[in-house]
Amino acid sequence: MSDVRGVAVTGRQQKRVRGSGRVRSAVLWDALRTVLARITPEAGPRDVVDVGGGTGGFAVPLAELGHRVTVVDANPDALAALERRAAESGVRVRAVQGDAVDLPDLLGRDTADLVLCHSVLEFVDEPGAAMAALTGVVRPGGSVSVLVAGQVAAALHRAVSGHFDDARRVLTDPSGRWGEGDRMPRRFTRETLSTLVRGSGLRVAELHGVRIFADLVPSGLLDGDADSADALIALEAVAAVHPVLRDLAAQLHLVADKPAG
Repeated sequence: MSDVRGVAVTGRQQKRVRGSGRVRSAVLWDALRTVLARITPEAGPRDVVDVGGGTGGFAVPLAELGHRVTVVDANPDALAALERRAAESGVRVRAVQGDAVDLPDLLGRDTADLVLCHSVLEFVDEPGAAMAALTGVVRPGGSVSVLVAGQVAAALHRAVSGHFDDARRVLTDPSGRWGEGDRMPRRFTRETLSTLVRGSGLRVAELHGVRIFADLVPSGLLDGDADSADALIALEAVAAVHPVLRDLAAQLHLVADKPAG
């Protein structure tokens, strides 16, 4: 059968994306499906690298769709969990221990059609070096999917919870942090993320807002009402590309292409 994104899924995949989790990941999965369709004109399997992919939340479903997937992660425990998860799903996912900046040395240059870098750039010491490594691994004509924490959303959420000074600091701090107690080392705006990506030699193709409304809705409402979940997914899909609303997203998703020549 097919899920809300129009890609074939198994019963296990459908179960994994029910309720609030399905809403929070729907926009991102839809964007990945579009990218894969664009770089795979004959619908054949592609080489996908998931940087910081951990236990395989994206890698295993992509492998189930027939793609050749490699996860690079610094955490050996996460990679062990990934291998167990892949085995339970009946697919093979290559696990490589290492850091984002070492990708070309670990995998070789121009070896991937699609590179995922989700929730990684917030934590690396040098985002520019990490982006350069991603660019080195992706083949000409391939794409990079980058997901980062949004700075504007963090300010909004702190203000709504009554932390007005924190909200002001988020907006004025170069790293988008509200103080020493902030566990997020770095946040991005649409401008700072686009500048970082372009600086590595990639072309910005798409920019989406992820979780614009989803984090504001009680998960219990979505888990118990499939119609509400579907309606919120439809709302998120429209808001994701809205020129104003996407900047308010908890996460910013950018798709960048490497020039073919």
